[in-house]
Amino acid sequence: MSTGVIILIVIAAVVVVLGVTVMALRSRGVQGSGGLKRRFGPEYERALARHDGDAKAAERELAERVQRHGGLRERTLEATEVERFEARWTAAQERFVDSPKEAVDEADRLLADLAVARGYPEGAQYEEQLSALSVHHAHHVHGYRRVHRVAHAPVGAGTDGGAGTEEMREAMVEARALFDELMAAPVERRRESHETRRNTGGHVPWSFTGRHAKGS
Repeated sequence: MSTGVIILIVIAAVVVVLGVTVMALRSRGVQGSGGLKRRFGPEYERALARHDGDAKAAERELAERVQRHGGLRERTLEATEVERFEARWTAAQERFVDSPKEAVDEADRLLADLAVARGYPEGAQYEEQLSALSVHHAHHVHGYRRVHRVAHAPVGAGTDGGAGTEEMREAMVEARALFDELMAAPVERRRESHETRRNTGGHVPWSFTGRHAKGS
């Protein structure tokens, strides 16, 4: 074997080793404490609280989520799907005035269906769907968690832990943030939404602003 061939083999081996090292460092950066905190934000704190302050257990759980769902690629919605989901949300929002519980139930179903349309696990697998969403929408996934919890709680503030009208309203508002992210609106629509948010102090306006839901 000539000296030139040996040199080429050595160079190739070095390149492979360097590549593996870089991949390992990147993986460690994603799964390390700092990387997980940056990626998950409020979800990191919730995981920490769920594990009674045990950072290693919380980070192990979050790292497992990244491993299972980090490679998921969201599917782009077609125009007809965007219109259909927007119409469903508008209808649920308007229904809140007369039937808050029905509106919350629909918001819960809507987020599950929208997530599936974007390529996430089926809504029947709620925990797995929530886990996947937390990896890609960590700052707003709690809206889904909250509206799902309220939708499955008995009605009536202070009665068997039931949800009152104000709690249901807050759940709907928080769920709207995740809805907006999952919709992945066109640039023009995003610009219009930005202007609307800026003119309303950063809050998404409700169609029944100034009106009260029954029972509130």
